[in-house]
Amino acid sequence: MTDPRRLVPRTDAVLASPRLADALRAHGRAAVKAAIVAAQHRIRAGEVPPDRVVDEALAGLRTGPTPVLNATGVLVHTNLGRAPLSAAARDAVVAASGATDVEFDLRTGVRRRRGESTLDALRSAVPDAGDVHVVNNNAAALLLCALVLAAGREIVVSRGELVEIGDGFRIPDLLSSSGARLREVGTTNRTAVRDYADAVGPDTGFVLRVHPSNYRVTGFAGTPEVAELTGLGVPLVVDVGSGLLRPHPALPDEPDATSVLRAGATLVTASADKLLGGPQAGLLLGEAALVERLRRHPAARALRVDKLTLAALEATVRGPRPPVVEALEAEPGVLRERAVRMAEVLAAQGVDVEVVPSVAVVGGGGAPGVELPSTAVGLPERYAAALRLGAPPVVGRVERGRCLLDLRTLAAADDDRVVEAVLACR
Repeated sequence: MTDPRRLVPRTDAVLASPRLADALRAHGRAAVKAAIVAAQHRIRAGEVPPDRVVDEALAGLRTGPTPVLNATGVLVHTNLGRAPLSAAARDAVVAASGATDVEFDLRTGVRRRRGESTLDALRSAVPDAGDVHVVNNNAAALLLCALVLAAGREIVVSRGELVEIGDGFRIPDLLSSSGARLREVGTTNRTAVRDYADAVGPDTGFVLRVHPSNYRVTGFAGTPEVAELTGLGVPLVVDVGSGLLRPHPALPDEPDATSVLRAGATLVTASADKLLGGPQAGLLLGEAALVERLRRHPAARALRVDKLTLAALEATVRGPRPPVVEALEAEPGVLRERAVRMAEVLAAQGVDVEVVPSVAVVGGGGAPGVELPSTAVGLPERYAAALRLGAPPVVGRVERGRCLLDLRTLAAADDDRVVEAVLACR
């Protein structure tokens, strides 16, 4: 019987592999050699076959999150990093990675407001906002509002909007951590204007409306329109959540910053890494004097974003459609044509494949209940795990014993890569 150790590729032979050329330049010979040795140990232990030594070495060299291809049918997939950045935003991040003018005026040679060009882009995108400010996520935006407007005071909020979102995160816990007290009004399914009006008093910091995020209440339910809450004599803060800056025809019921401000909201908070399609950030838009108070609060320093986020956000707002919007607006007929082409190539190679109707969703707490018609490439269920462990990893979903690769969340430029990944799993 052949000694399994004889099957382990020699270190020098693996180092000479063309597939490791980029890794040698990026990590250096010592790091690559150590990754190869670790892969060889796994081969000797019988954990991986000898022909996977390069793949294992490359996997061992990865730093940071691993890029994946999203074929789940969830446009804003929180577990996959929410919105993928556009090419323009990625280029902006690279350009901003060195020294930049993030707080410097090149014309005058003196300090200027941090990220002023990014703030200008947001002002132009939402001209109904008196001013804008950016923090590190939407939770930070709400926290800053509570610290500035309601520390030691009350926040009036509907019981039906005291939501819990991902990973056990609860809005009431966040707000209470600021030192504010919550004044709950209405019921879980119905809240009226009079409920808010009766609760507002000398101790009220502001009235809060919270986007229900990842659920909908249907049937015997109701809540006032934003415009109905603007005459209560206190600031009205509205969390629109998913980051739409303007109305979108595909999402007629999803709140957007422009419409909410026009309806009379004092402040609007939103996420930048959902339907806006940008990096993780929290947006504050509204009354100029109030935004300035938020910006000047000591906690704003702890909640501010870095130059890379500012660069990506500006490129997203000013640039071409980001991938999330492209996926949202994809034509169902085009998606089916792509699926048919992919299936024909795979079938010609003996793969058990089919083209199946699919339903995609927005995800990330945006547009709950909205279904987007799509098309998927269907494969045997075993492909789901194999594709996740491939290079590049392809993440689909499993339904009724089949692995479905939904094309609405997959860029057309990646179709060939997915076909290659499937063929590598045979």
